[in-house]
Amino acid sequence: MTTATEQQHLAGPLSAAVANLCQRLQPQVSARTAAGFREVLRRLSAPLQVAVAGRIKSGKSTLVNALIGRRVAPTDVGECTRLVTRFQYGTVDRVELVFFDGRKQVLPFDVGGMIPNDLEVDFDQVSHLEAYLTNAVLRDLTVIDTPGLGSLDAASVKRTEQLLGAAKHAKPDSEDEAEAGGDELDDTSRNAVAGAEAVLYVVTQGVRADDQQALAAFTAATASREAGPVNAIAVLNKADTITPESVAGSDGDVWKAATLLAEKQAATLKPRVADVIPVIGLLAESAESGGFTSADADALRRLADLDDATWETMLISADIFTTWDCEVPTGTRVRLLETLDLYGIRTAVDALRAEPELTAGALRRRLLDASGLAGVRNRLDAVFRARADGIKAAAALASVTALAHASGDPGERQRVHDAIEVLLAKPEAHQLRLLEALTLVTSGAVSMPDDLAEEVLRVGSSAVVGEQLGMKGRPHKELSAYALERAGWWRSFASFGATPAQSRVAHVVHRSYFLIWQQLREQAG
Repeated sequence: MTTATEQQHLAGPLSAAVANLCQRLQPQVSARTAAGFREVLRRLSAPLQVAVAGRIKSGKSTLVNALIGRRVAPTDVGECTRLVTRFQYGTVDRVELVFFDGRKQVLPFDVGGMIPNDLEVDFDQVSHLEAYLTNAVLRDLTVIDTPGLGSLDAASVKRTEQLLGAAKHAKPDSEDEAEAGGDELDDTSRNAVAGAEAVLYVVTQGVRADDQQALAAFTAATASREAGPVNAIAVLNKADTITPESVAGSDGDVWKAATLLAEKQAATLKPRVADVIPVIGLLAESAESGGFTSADADALRRLADLDDATWETMLISADIFTTWDCEVPTGTRVRLLETLDLYGIRTAVDALRAEPELTAGALRRRLLDASGLAGVRNRLDAVFRARADGIKAAAALASVTALAHASGDPGERQRVHDAIEVLLAKPEAHQLRLLEALTLVTSGAVSMPDDLAEEVLRVGSSAVVGEQLGMKGRPHKELSAYALERAGWWRSFASFGATPAQSRVAHVVHRSYFLIWQQLREQAG
């Protein structure tokens, strides 16, 4: 059983149940499989690991800085941007180079407090970077910044695969563990337990049809599970670069255009992702990580005093903005452009013209609101943080199954399978059944009619009852009646209209609707 200390670090009761299963099974499996189970236990007690993926120049590192609230990840192309970097909580800020042979070397921050872009070591010997930051955001979330897809040299691809798909494990805690094969995992076993548990996929307005395939390929390394609406969301970055006229229905509004485009991209990337959220990463990074200063606010005040004709002319292009004859020094305008871009500059000046008394702090908050970062964080909370227990437990079960399969021992495989079935039969484990059913449908392993597949997706992809029922904002009575009606329908379908594979999913969906109805009835009481 898990100890009280271990329980404090687990995401919730589902993770605790899987941890107990691993501990009970260890004496019943081979030394190699038991070593894999120990790694699963370690991962269960660690914060949820979210990998940030996307194509080159999509602004991944800029978005990572915004999410962390500190400009620490290098954004200019250099050696460090070709490495995987894990940002995790630490009591002392430090960065470590991790070499392929297991050695570690502390890497000093540069004068600006960032990870230096270039390394003073043999780059070919470096596996990845570990960044430890005294940052509250990282207490329950480890953020993994990855090199851009579709642009990498073979060495960068190898590094990414090795960390996310075949990571080296910690040395055994004792000689006994070493003799039992504590860290002697084969590649298949390493693949079974390594990897992120969730994915934040970054796209731009130039999203390509093969982004779905790229996302699937990347997430082959995510804890033995492909990405789906349970453990993956996407963001449409650089939303300010969208030309409103190119998006029908935008009415000339940049943010409305970005929202509409994000909806179209969601249709392309689903069911690989739960949603696509628009964001302006550069603006978010500058406003959230201290990049926007009171001197910047003063310069924007002077720009706000310009006459309309001059101001509109300067906003035509970045070149005109920096070269036009103006009392604000060219160097200052270049800095504003680098930290806010034209959209952020216009947003700030419009705010100052409407409210000249805005303080620098209030202006920073306006820019942060305009960046869309709050929407991304809210979705991260709803999809990842609030469901971390289920995500981690499901990933761990997938790893346990893969480890048993890799053992090559039919008896061991059956023992693990039976133990998992006992766990999943418990009422409190229904969420894991739902996640399993959702994965079966979204991966195509179980074929369902489009309307039913969409309903499974809706019920399994949210923790909010109104969203699960597709009736957000409707009266309580309507929600309750609809949940009971759909519970009955799915029970009938499971018994009379479904194939055996569909019936398995249908019974889970029926149970979900019944539990929703039960929850609503209790709330009404």
